[in-house]
Amino acid sequence: MFTTLGLFAGVACPQGDGCSLLNCLFSHASRLTGARNSSSVTMAVSQPAEAHPRKKLKTSETTNLAVSPSSLPPPQKVPVRASAAIQSSTQKPSRHSTLQKPSPAQRASAPSPHPTAQAPSVKDTDSKLASQPKSSQLPPRKAPKESLNPRMLPKAPASHASRTAILKKLHSVIVSNNEKLFRSKSHPNESLILTPDELITMALDDEESTAKSNPDLYSNVIKLRIVKLSKMSEDDWAKEVMNHLNARYYHVPTSKSPSDQPKTIETGLTVKQEIALVVHMITPLDGLEEHGYVTKAPTHAEIEAAKQGVADSKGWEKCDRCASRFQVFPGRREDGTLTTGGQCVYHPNRPIVPPRKRTDNYTGSSDPYFPCCGESIGASVGCTKAAHHVFKISEPKRLASILQFETTPPQPDKGPLNPVCFDCEMGYTTQGLELIRLTAVSWPEGHELLDVLVRPLGEILDLNSRFSGVFPEHFVTAVPYGTQPVSPAVDGASERKELGQTPMQVVDSPAAARSLLFALLQPETPLIGHAIENDLNVCRIIHPTIIDTVILYPAPRGGLPNRMGLRTLARRYLSRDIQTGGDKGHDSKEDAIATGDLVRRLIGDSWKSHKQFGWRFEGDRLIAPPDKDKYSRSKQGICNIKAGT
Repeated sequence: MFTTLGLFAGVACPQGDGCSLLNCLFSHASRLTGARNSSSVTMAVSQPAEAHPRKKLKTSETTNLAVSPSSLPPPQKVPVRASAAIQSSTQKPSRHSTLQKPSPAQRASAPSPHPTAQAPSVKDTDSKLASQPKSSQLPPRKAPKESLNPRMLPKAPASHASRTAILKKLHSVIVSNNEKLFRSKSHPNESLILTPDELITMALDDEESTAKSNPDLYSNVIKLRIVKLSKMSEDDWAKEVMNHLNARYYHVPTSKSPSDQPKTIETGLTVKQEIALVVHMITPLDGLEEHGYVTKAPTHAEIEAAKQGVADSKGWEKCDRCASRFQVFPGRREDGTLTTGGQCVYHPNRPIVPPRKRTDNYTGSSDPYFPCCGESIGASVGCTKAAHHVFKISEPKRLASILQFETTPPQPDKGPLNPVCFDCEMGYTTQGLELIRLTAVSWPEGHELLDVLVRPLGEILDLNSRFSGVFPEHFVTAVPYGTQPVSPAVDGASERKELGQTPMQVVDSPAAARSLLFALLQPETPLIGHAIENDLNVCRIIHPTIIDTVILYPAPRGGLPNRMGLRTLARRYLSRDIQTGGDKGHDSKEDAIATGDLVRRLIGDSWKSHKQFGWRFEGDRLIAPPDKDKYSRSKQGICNIKAGT
């Protein structure tokens, strides 16, 4: 007889205990239970009551059944306390729990086929887990039915045959570690024993993660990963399983390794010294008008022409997401309609062009694809639906026709003001893309100066929550600007606390939010932002002294109009993960702080260049070198310091 391939190992035998085959293709729970509960590897499987007695298994067969993780039956769906069953940190599991590993005799007499029939009681663990919520329970985990076949990716890092061979090796190492943990007598937490389906899922997740994060170095990285897993101790493997289960089934963020911790920015300078140096990072606005930077307010004639154009178009716009033509009705049509065109079907992410590899020929090109769904351009109309089509206005004169631009006013009574980092979030309305949240923090400290919601001028079509992080409940629970936050004793505050939402303050219009920001600025105050022209235009602000990290950290392919995203810059230069909220959207305060820290990073590099040309500090005053030629060269060198080059 040929050995079976195990294709039906997860399917119960139709004959049940009446099956007389020695090596049946299907699953027999009674045989597996007998093998696991046996105290001796040569113990025979109990014979069912039937006309034809069953043969005893050979020693080699019983040995394989006893130790093979593929023979483990699925665990019972018993709720287990999160802190006791699956620890999210790397702390070693406690060995003082009342859940003890049963003896072979106890397991043989137990009615349940799985050793984890009972979970640690609340009474026995409350003394150790006082900081955990008393009602914290884990739902039963259920791995999907998958085969040991690499998952399809838009751009695979290697051939299917190579990925399959590597995946099988990775799976065998994971199975081996799972087997060691199952046979261990010292490890009490048997909920970490994985079922066959969970073992396959873990191997597929690990291989897919490596293929996506390191496509160019896939082969080397995955091989090093296999070697690392093969040398893991029981405790290290338990931590690995904890992180996998938390991320896969319970959506708990895993702990970061020390190398992944955010970098602490040390410039070696005081706050005032950093402020003295940051003036050399100011972005000249001359020639940037073609990239969306507004340097002067549109005239009255231009505004009137823009209004006439809108009236002649009768509200027809082009959708910013699906490029369809539709009509918009500010103030609503007679029947209450805001837009025409029905639902908007679109891709929420822009297409990505995979980087060229050395193996690619020079005439061919990699097909761009949408990271939101993995589909290539042209293969899918869209993967997301919205109730309305939306549009965006970019022309300064048309923006001014809705709300005129204003230049930052001087405030002689306040004197010089420290630099400010700010970030805005926008949502779609019947007036285009409007301001819905404005956040400002101090630089270089990063202290919050202003954080308000903004009621837009038009009717809201889409808050763009996927990116803005602003949801309807934020406006529902918001309090007027200048009032105290709602106390927990007020009705509804407990619900907001459960959702993790602190009531925000709201202003009535973008003009009111702009006035609050003007109170923090002088015309000569450095205003720091990422792609700052978008934030300035949505606020209708003309500020002469700006620092834009898009220009300080130019894109590899020649700078503007190409840009590097803030999330990419923060990860690359600050080792900081931002904008990780997923569908919860971005946090404008987090983005503003990250933008300021990117500038601080360049301050440290610029000071090294300053010192080479004879610059020095006397207290907090920056003293220029006496040689004018050196001064000119050093100033030019400082302005050209970008991205640490």
